[in-house]
Amino acid sequence: MESEQMNEFRPLILVAEDDDSNFKLIKAIIGKKCDIEWAKNGQEMVELFQQHQERTKAMLMDIKMPVMNGLEATKIIRESNTEIPIIMQTAYAFSSDKENAMNAGATEVLVKPITLSILRTTLSKYLPDLQW
Repeated sequence: MESEQMNEFRPLILVAEDDDSNFKLIKAIIGKKCDIEWAKNGQEMVELFQQHQERTKAMLMDIKMPVMNGLEATKIIRESNTEIPIIMQTAYAFSSDKENAMNAGATEVLVKPITLSILRTTLSKYLPDLQW
């Protein structure tokens, strides 16, 4: 049993979210199967990615945040890494928001509120070894 747990795939997911309750929801949905690092703004996310880029498997990025928004942070991260999945989240369902996110380098855009099913399904697309 111990060797089974040691071999369990636990990807590191970086989460940029300035709202505590939204972060707690994300943590409740994926925290049992993923390691999570939390950034409260885009600048913190860029710094977290620089610290953990070798281990990071995906990123969840809110678009609207203080200090540096998710669009700016994504553009900076894309300068050094074009492969990592960056799943952006927005409270706005306008096509222009999705288009702006994709132009900044998002892999996918989810509209809030994020549900368990949508988040797990989306992460599973990019991390097929992740077993819910």
